[in-house]
Amino acid sequence: MVLTGSIDGAAYRAEIPSSWQGTLFLYSHGYEEPGPRRPPADSPSPQVTQWLLDHGYAIAASAYRSAGWAVGDAFKDQMALLDLFEKRVSKPKRVIAIGGSLGGIITAGLAQLYPGRFAGALALCGVLAGGVANWNTGLDAAYAFKTLLAPASKLQLVHITNQKANLELAMSIFNAANRTAAGRARLALVAAVSDLPGWFDPTSPEPAPADFVTMAANQAKWESQIDFGFEFALRGELEHRAGGNPSWNTGVDYGRQLIISPYAVEVAALYSAAGLNLNSDLRTLNAGRRIAADPIAVSYLRRNINFNGRLSVPVLTVHTTGDGLVIPQNETAYANVVKAAGKQDLLRQLYVHRAGHCAFTAAETIASITMLVSRLDLGRWDDTELAPAELNARAKALGDQYNNVGGFFAAAPAFAAFSPGPYPRSG
Repeated sequence: MVLTGSIDGAAYRAEIPSSWQGTLFLYSHGYEEPGPRRPPADSPSPQVTQWLLDHGYAIAASAYRSAGWAVGDAFKDQMALLDLFEKRVSKPKRVIAIGGSLGGIITAGLAQLYPGRFAGALALCGVLAGGVANWNTGLDAAYAFKTLLAPASKLQLVHITNQKANLELAMSIFNAANRTAAGRARLALVAAVSDLPGWFDPTSPEPAPADFVTMAANQAKWESQIDFGFEFALRGELEHRAGGNPSWNTGVDYGRQLIISPYAVEVAALYSAAGLNLNSDLRTLNAGRRIAADPIAVSYLRRNINFNGRLSVPVLTVHTTGDGLVIPQNETAYANVVKAAGKQDLLRQLYVHRAGHCAFTAAETIASITMLVSRLDLGRWDDTELAPAELNARAKALGDQYNNVGGFFAAAPAFAAFSPGPYPRSG
């Protein structure tokens, strides 16, 4: 059975197999730029959809009533869909929240806000440091970029009035900087204060630890092709939604930001090769004019959402190690608040050694799903089955049809032990 329709302007889709065994996966999709809307997708990929249905799981998803940083709308729309599902189909035996990227923060948020409605949550590549920390980190990168490379330009970091023109200006500054060794070194420093990885292409091997030139080139791709769109344009959508600027860099020590970054050695090497004084540039950053937040906007973003760590249901998270849009250090931030709340036994975190944002194979996603379902069935985590070798064997056993990323390229299972280090900025 397939249900489609709209609730308060939010299109939805639900699929219930004839062999439904009572578990519903409620899927939250990722960030969608304002513009023509896409129909709701009810799982991370068509392959995962088919696997879930073939194994007796029902699936449902809302497209949300708005695009952009639609976290608050998503909470309302997903819960409205869950209510409708219970009325039109039946009350599920259990509901599992699942989602990726922006959908990852929504998934963890649903589990935090409505613990009585969910049995567990699977957050894929999620913005788990919370909304405030995420946009603060983006502001750090934007501030460092302008301060080091175009301090006299009209580039807007907050209160963006013309998103298209602002992004075009940022790209012209980037292109000029990327043509010189000094500019590329400074772009690497910009990347380091926000922990952008030195690995970009999921079909290519990770650069060697001392291959600083390649690492910097990959970080520049993350900056120019992915992150700048959020930092210099789409921030405007958030500001409109939040009623002002929700980010600040008052009191930030950019020397410390570099020290805790895994790319500090790279930056030092590139500065030395370019004949630049790194300490001088760090002093410039620390002496620059800082940006204060608008309190009403901060309050909005805290509601949508920051995490308190007080888990009531099992949560499994999965992240690629080379994610430059939602950096894997988000996992550290989330684990820290969960541990501080004394709920670490409910949380497990997995890593896939691959570049790319949410660049999981269908097999890796399905293996993660089966691990969360196993936790719910057993009432405890089986940590032997969560070991990378066991997960890779489970994913490989699904066959070649599932061991590919988005149907675009084949990829062997790549679960790995990984420690992302500290998140660069708190919220």
